[in-house]
Amino acid sequence: MNVKKRILVVDDEPDHCALVKRILEKAGFEVDVAYDGSECLLKVHANPPDAIVLDVVMPETDGHTVCKLLKQDQKFCRIPIMLLTAETSPVTSTRFTRDRAMYSDADDYLPKPASADEITRSLHSLLKT
Repeated sequence: MNVKKRILVVDDEPDHCALVKRILEKAGFEVDVAYDGSECLLKVHANPPDAIVLDVVMPETDGHTVCKLLKQDQKFCRIPIMLLTAETSPVTSTRFTRDRAMYSDADDYLPKPASADEITRSLHSLLKT
């Protein structure tokens, strides 16, 4: 039996959430959405996903804060987090990039707009599927 990996997409732009959700469902993932960092944290605590696609610039709790909180928590630190954001200047280093001048706790990073192939390829790599 092939169990679908569950992805949580977090973005304060409903249209962008819907677009990424369609891309990921077409790629065979089960997808849930959250529209801000606080909602993301609630959903992760209630039912941890297999991976998170996370925007950075959001009201209340931004993506960097969400990422840091999750990566510091033993229960959730192994959940792969991919930043998918238009805010590129503070995100130049993850475990997949080489520039250590700026650092994020995320496992991968893609600038918006990213193609469907880039998004799914990153998630498959993070999930080793």
